[in-house]
Amino acid sequence: MERQESVTPSRPYIGGQAVIEGVMMRAPGGVAVAVRRPDGSVVVKDGPLPSSLRAAFWKWPGLRGIGTLYESLSLGYGALQFSADQQEQGATGGPGSGLSAMLPTLLLPWTLAQGPDVTDGPTAPQEPPTDGGSGGSRVAMIVSSLFALGLFIALPQLLATLAGRLAGVELGLSDFRFHALTGGFKLVVLTAYLGLISRIDEIRRVFQYHGAEHKTIFAYEAGLPLDVANVRAQSTLHPRCGTTFLIVVVIVSVLVGSIVTPLVLPGASGLGGQAATLALRISLLPLIAAISYELQRASARYCTTGPLRVLLYPGFLFQKITTREPDDAQIEIAIASMEAAVWRNDRADAAAEVRVFPTLEAARARTAGAPTPG
Repeated sequence: MERQESVTPSRPYIGGQAVIEGVMMRAPGGVAVAVRRPDGSVVVKDGPLPSSLRAAFWKWPGLRGIGTLYESLSLGYGALQFSADQQEQGATGGPGSGLSAMLPTLLLPWTLAQGPDVTDGPTAPQEPPTDGGSGGSRVAMIVSSLFALGLFIALPQLLATLAGRLAGVELGLSDFRFHALTGGFKLVVLTAYLGLISRIDEIRRVFQYHGAEHKTIFAYEAGLPLDVANVRAQSTLHPRCGTTFLIVVVIVSVLVGSIVTPLVLPGASGLGGQAATLALRISLLPLIAAISYELQRASARYCTTGPLRVLLYPGFLFQKITTREPDDAQIEIAIASMEAAVWRNDRADAAAEVRVFPTLEAARARTAGAPTPG
C-alpha cells in the first residue's frame, strides 16, 4: 500500500491495495473497494475509515507508525475478505468455499510485507467500511498472522542458527552477525514466498491489479484525467509502495535486535535462549515499525528524485515480483475505485454502503460528479 502527500488543498492524497479481482483505494475521509464478480457485474463498497484510533496522540511521531500499521492491516484484510466473498457470490449465487475463500489467508503475509501507508498517521472518522467479517474470518486472520510471524520471524532465526552451525561458526544470540544473518534470511524467505504464490493464477491476477493500482495513483498524482490511456502509460513501480517499507524493516530489525538483545537477554543461549530471543523479536515489532515508518516517510519525501533515488531500488526489485502489467479491464476497475474514494472523501459522514452495478459504466456514473484531477 502506498500514499502520496497532498498536492493541493483541494486534492486529497490517495493510497491503495490490490485485492481479489479488484482494488481498494483509501482517501483521508474514506475508503472504497471496487471488485468485478465472475458474472461481470461490479461491486463498489465505500464508507468512512475506522474509528478505532481516534485519539490525537496516534498522530505523534513514533506512535503514528504503529497506529497506521494496525489500521492498514485491518483495512487490508477486510478488503481482501470482502473481495473473496464477491467471487464466491458471483460464481454460485451464495457464499462458497473455493480457492477464493483461501486467498485472503495466502495474501495476508503479502499484506504484512507491504507495510503502512506513508501518511501523517491514522485518521479518526466514523464507522468501518470494511471489516474482518464473521467470527470465522477473524479466526482466519489470527491464524494467518501467526503463520506470517512464523514465516518471517521464527523461520529466518532458525535458518540463521542452522547456517552458523553448518559453517562451524559459533554465533551467539547477541552477536551482530547472527542478527545480520537473520535479516538476510528474512529477505530470502520473503522472496521465495512471493515467487511461489505468484505462480498461482489467481494471485498473479492480484499482482496485476497491484500494477493497475500503482499506475492509477501515478496518473492521479500527475493530475491527468483518469482514463485507460493515461493510466496505462504510467509505471507499475511506485516509490511510495509499502513493499519498499520491508527493506527498511529488515535493516532496522538488525540494528534494534543487536542492540536490545544483549541488554535484555545477556548470555542467552540454548533452546531457552532461542525461545526468549524469538519472543523479544516479536515484542520489538511495534518499536521497529515506529522507527521504520519514520524512515520511510523521510525516504518518500527526499529520495524520490535525484541521486538518493538509488535507495529505493531494492524496494523496486521486490515490486518486480508483486506487480504485473494489468489489462485494460483491470485498469478500469482501479480507476473506478479511485473515483469512488475521491467521491467518498467528500461524504465522510455518510454511512457505508455496498452497491452492485451491472456494468462498470454504471458504477462510474455514480461518482461522475466527484472532483477529479485534470
